[in-house]
Amino acid sequence: MSDNVARRGFLIGGLGGAALLAAGCTSNEPAASPTSAAPAPAPAASGNDQPGTKVVIGFSAPAADHGWIAAIAKNAEATAKQYPDIEFKPVEPTNDINQQISAVESLIAAKVNALVILPNDGQQLNQVALQATEAGIPVINLDRIFPDKLAYRTWVGGDNYGMGVAAGHYIGKDLKAKGVANPVIVEIQGIATLPLTQDRSKGFADALKVYGFKVTAQQDAQFTVETGNEVATSLLQAHKKIDALWNHDDDQGVGVLAAIKEANRNEFIMVGGAGSLNAMKEIQSGTSVLKATVTYSPTMASSAIKLARLVAQSKGMSDLVERQVPQSITLASETITKDNVEQYLSLGFES
Repeated sequence: MSDNVARRGFLIGGLGGAALLAAGCTSNEPAASPTSAAPAPAPAASGNDQPGTKVVIGFSAPAADHGWIAAIAKNAEATAKQYPDIEFKPVEPTNDINQQISAVESLIAAKVNALVILPNDGQQLNQVALQATEAGIPVINLDRIFPDKLAYRTWVGGDNYGMGVAAGHYIGKDLKAKGVANPVIVEIQGIATLPLTQDRSKGFADALKVYGFKVTAQQDAQFTVETGNEVATSLLQAHKKIDALWNHDDDQGVGVLAAIKEANRNEFIMVGGAGSLNAMKEIQSGTSVLKATVTYSPTMASSAIKLARLVAQSKGMSDLVERQVPQSITLASETITKDNVEQYLSLGFES
C-alpha cells in the first residue's frame, strides 16, 4: 500500500482447503489453484459454466509487490480465461489511491458489465465504487471491504476474525498441553489501522482468553519482508524469553523468520498467516519454530471473477436454492500443521 496501505489486507491472510474452496466456488467444478501459477484448466462446462451472454469484467487491484497480491492478480486473470463468454479488462495495478480511483473511473466510462475491485483502502475508494453502482455496474468487492454496503453488490473475502481465532486456539492448546503458566505471547500484525488487522487481533485475543492467556506485546509490521524483519528483531531484543509468536502474514513472515534465525532463538512456537508455499515448507521440515499457518487464500480472486460473471448474466449459484448470488461470502480459515501440510502444498503461493 502506498504508505503501505496498498499492501494486502490480508493479508491477508489463506483459505486453503476443501471447505473454503467449496464456499468460494460458483458451481460444482474444482476451484482454481491459489498458487502464483495459473490455475488448472476448468473441466468440461456444465450448468452455470455453460457459455452465456458475453460480459466484460473490469478488474482493479494493488500492485503485485508481494506474493499474495501477485497470486490474486494471476488467479483472477487465469479464471477469466477459462470462460469464452468473459472479456477480462484489467487496469494497471497501483499502490497509489488516486491512480486506482482514476483507473476504476476509466472502467466505469468504458461501461463494463461488472467490476471486481480489491481496493488499496476500502474507505478511500468507497465513493468511486458508489459511482459504479449508481451507473448500473455491479461491483464485486474483493477482500478489503467498502464501508458503504450500497457501494457493492457482493463482497467476497477471507475470515480475518477467524484467522485470529485459529491462531489463538493453536497457541493456547499448545501452551496448555505444556503446562506453561503466564506465557509471553508476541503478536506481529500487518497494518494496524486496517479493519482486517483489527479483526485478526480481536479474534486472537478472544481465543487466548479461553485458555486464560493474553498478548504480552503487539507491534505492526506493514506486510513487508523488511518491516517484518525489523519488528521481529526489536521484539526479540525486548523479550529474552518468548513462549509463542503469531505473525499475521506469511509474506512479512519471510523477514520475521530471518530475524529469528539471525538471533538464534528457538525457545518458542510460531504461527503464520495466509498459507504461503515457503511457510508450508518450513512447517513440513519439522526443524523450524514455525509450526502452523492459518489460511487466507488468494483463491478468493478466482471466486470473485466467477461471481462477477454470474451477477452480470443474472444467474445465481448452482449449489444454492436462491436465485441470486449472495450479498456476502466469507471463506473459512483453516490451520495448516505438519500433520496436514501435504494436502495444502498445491495451494500455496510464492512469497
